[in-house]
Amino acid sequence: MQRERPPFRADHVGSLLRTAPVKEARAKRAANQLDAVALKVIEDREITKLIDRQRAIGLKSATDGEFRRAMWHFDFLERLDGVESFKAEHGIQFKGGIETQPKGLKVTGKLGFSPGHPMLEHFRFVADRVGPGITAKMTIPSPSVLHFRGGRKAVAADVYPDMRDFYRDLGAAYAKAVKAFADAGCRYLQLDETNLAYLCDPEQRRMLQERGDDPEALPGIYADLINAAIATRPKEMAITMHLCRGNFRSSWIAEGGYEPVAEILFNRIGVDGYFMEYDSERAGGFEPLRFVPKGKTVVLGLVTSKSGRLESKDDLKRRIDRAAKVLDLDQLALSPQCGFASTEEGNVLAEDEQWAKLAEIVEVASDVWG
Repeated sequence: MQRERPPFRADHVGSLLRTAPVKEARAKRAANQLDAVALKVIEDREITKLIDRQRAIGLKSATDGEFRRAMWHFDFLERLDGVESFKAEHGIQFKGGIETQPKGLKVTGKLGFSPGHPMLEHFRFVADRVGPGITAKMTIPSPSVLHFRGGRKAVAADVYPDMRDFYRDLGAAYAKAVKAFADAGCRYLQLDETNLAYLCDPEQRRMLQERGDDPEALPGIYADLINAAIATRPKEMAITMHLCRGNFRSSWIAEGGYEPVAEILFNRIGVDGYFMEYDSERAGGFEPLRFVPKGKTVVLGLVTSKSGRLESKDDLKRRIDRAAKVLDLDQLALSPQCGFASTEEGNVLAEDEQWAKLAEIVEVASDVWG
């Protein structure tokens, strides 16, 4: 049967390919040929159309496609109190020699969350326009993202000589963020959590060891951090987590099945559901789903957002059947494996191909769950 509470049987991760007017307007703004007010007018118009399109194809949740962001994580994190962005020597390295813009984050002061954070207004804009029967969904990076990429070196030692204090304040800042979104009416919040999936990759674990972090300890540290962030959320607020191994211009970073983190992921972290990358062999098999307890939902990311090739409905149904041999069908749902545009550049596919994939997800979910 279909679900009335998020995550829905047919759902999506959040980001969508930027439309041509948004790309053009953001380029003009970057070149100082357009002011912030004019940019917002264009973004507002395009996001309104985007919400209508999500409703039209049958999705029960709608986002702003992250149209107002350059990247899925920097735009949120750099507006936390105590965090500054800077131009790095190089960007994040993806497979195939692809690299993001050279940008980094550093913690230079005590961490906090301000009620003036711009993404609160971004959420309200969507919530005011979704209409009846559609749930406005907000996506933000998991708190672990502020630590994983830079580690100890990105946290000022004179501000946080003890990293335990850093984790404590980060969890508290996120708890304020969760409350602020709840107070704004948000009942569907997603934490984009790449790092627990990265911790399944031997290469990433070696990188962490070489810089002085313990990859055996980090899953528990991140779990406690996330729990601190969501501990006081209202019971009517559904919180999900998206697991990802990298998504930039159709490339990726990490590989490896979920087994190394599965027990902590499913039984120690108090979220309601998990959007799990499952579009390629890099994500491993469904066996780790045996750790999922009753009452939690796994959204199978069987449809790739990295190419325009449309999956076979029969193949999708067969894979859902295989997953249902490990976890009860009633605890499963369907989505793309990631967003279609984690950064404003977007993945390598066309808008029509994106919408065809989302429509197919709705159709398959209807066939499977009624």
